[in-house]
Amino acid sequence: MRMVHGGDWAGFEEKYGRTPLDFSVNISPLGIPDGVRRAIVEGAEGADRYPDPFCRALREKIARKHRLPAEWILCGNGAAGLIFRAVLACRPRRTLLTAPAFGEYEAALRAAGCSVVWYSLRRERDFIPDRGILEAIRPGVDMVFLCQPNNPAGTVIPRSLLLQILERCRDAGALLVCDECFCDFLDEPEACSLVEKLPEAKNLLILKSFTKLYAMAGVRLGYCLSSDPALLKAMEASGPPWAVSSLAQAAGMAALKETDYVRKVRALIRTERPWMAARLEELGLGVCPGQANYLLFRCSVPLARPLGEKGILIRECGSYRSLDDTWYRAAVRTHDENLRLIQSIGEVLTHG
Repeated sequence: MRMVHGGDWAGFEEKYGRTPLDFSVNISPLGIPDGVRRAIVEGAEGADRYPDPFCRALREKIARKHRLPAEWILCGNGAAGLIFRAVLACRPRRTLLTAPAFGEYEAALRAAGCSVVWYSLRRERDFIPDRGILEAIRPGVDMVFLCQPNNPAGTVIPRSLLLQILERCRDAGALLVCDECFCDFLDEPEACSLVEKLPEAKNLLILKSFTKLYAMAGVRLGYCLSSDPALLKAMEASGPPWAVSSLAQAAGMAALKETDYVRKVRALIRTERPWMAARLEELGLGVCPGQANYLLFRCSVPLARPLGEKGILIRECGSYRSLDDTWYRAAVRTHDENLRLIQSIGEVLTHG
């Protein structure tokens, strides 16, 4: 078995015999909020019943958050589950992907027999698309996936270009799937989001997730937004029923109340990300100036095994298209944890 994502804590424990300090997954370093934890425990009382397959109460709360009709919302088993549903519902013949980008886009497309057109992002541009991507979106391309901010680079597409991409997709007859799962970690998430464009753009599908911001990776809860109810209905029919457990629905409703928690997470990332980037640069590593809750950097010295021996799990990025084994991604965690990572990398570079 080979993991194509971060977060293989079980494999780490099997190999090293202990639980890792995990920098390989980009989730909140503050852990699951207490309110969410209580909601899961209390929700267990009703676990003998099937969950609401339409997530009515959760969708209503999400709708109020985004000021959108509940009919424009579909909940799912994490953003990854919704990616597969979108592809199976639309059955695109030809899809444009950027490289590097989250691997589940390609996995879903390959599973559906869709051909993939790649648009390579350049290191000298910090893996931010240039206007050339507009020329790549032409009739015959049925779907375009964008990650805003990019995973693994953490960089953000300028809003002017993002709006041009949306318009170009409309003109070409393509569905734009904009993955905003890391948008909530940004200082001004609304400025990087396309949510306000939904009323006028039926060719837009936005992916959101509870996984990262609320440290709910094991709960499996995501949702998508679209002003095309027919698309959401087709996505709903493209997988098994009861995609979201009653415990996940309870957790999601509780998470939406955690406004103080969100402020604390953003404040921590705002302070720790530049500190961490500066320390990595002081070690002589090439750091991509991302804005999300993780950093992509390059190191010619192998890091995964020596850090593993020190109890630290880091994301190797050789599995990303356009990157090689010299690239690594590290989540931004608490200061003490970030300090431990920096010190450990320094030891590896100094002593091997």
